[in-house]
Amino acid sequence: MPRVVTSFGNDTVKLIRSLRDKKARRESGLFLAEGLRILTEARDSGKLPELIAYGPSGGAHPLAAELIEATEAAGGEAIETTPDILAKMSGKDNPGLVLGAYRQPPTDLARIVRETSPLWIVAQALRDPGNIGTILRTGDATGAGGLILIDDCADPYSVEAVRASMGAVFTQTIATARWEEFLPWLLAGPGQLVGTSLRTETDYLEARFEAPCFLLIGNESQGLPAQYEAACDLLVKMPMMGRADSLNAAVAAAVMAFQVRASWRG
Repeated sequence: MPRVVTSFGNDTVKLIRSLRDKKARRESGLFLAEGLRILTEARDSGKLPELIAYGPSGGAHPLAAELIEATEAAGGEAIETTPDILAKMSGKDNPGLVLGAYRQPPTDLARIVRETSPLWIVAQALRDPGNIGTILRTGDATGAGGLILIDDCADPYSVEAVRASMGAVFTQTIATARWEEFLPWLLAGPGQLVGTSLRTETDYLEARFEAPCFLLIGNESQGLPAQYEAACDLLVKMPMMGRADSLNAAVAAAVMAFQVRASWRG
């Protein structure tokens, strides 16, 4: 049976609340997801939380009740609490019906099995967790195998990234690596590394993409370093028709991912 918690000082409340901080996520190995839709996406992807928390309205919702029952059946813990405590754990005045604390999977490159998908997205030094979450969502939409984060990126398991992913954090394989680790790994097997750059004349609509394609997106403000571009098998450019000289990183990833897929249809 779910445990009823009515104290702000409860250890479980403190734990869930702490998962908004990167240090706490690293130490506990957990991350926080919020909302009925995202938790349902997780369940449908075979992932259940170790902890699930909900208020009175959540307990009365049929789909939330299914999630609570499934979590407990899998050995997880369910707690029912007050709206005020749920808001405190969420960090929002109007939290979702349910909150879930999930175990973070490993993020080493060994998790990437390149043969399982013709398309992978690689992002270098992205600072905005919202961009990372949005790219995860794009990866799910385009059937990519996952996202490889290169160098110092924002945490893909932050609350902001998880929220922006709309559940794709549970469907996409995520790996992290330094460039010096990633490049030898990539060269050890099949894969075309495609970078976006202003320093090329190759139009992205005319390029020839090969599977598996590793689509490399650079930092939001600086783009890709010159040595990273030099390592690419192909550099492509998206012509800008207005005054802007580039797109938001997440938007660029979406445009490129859909174009790679579209090019293979023909």
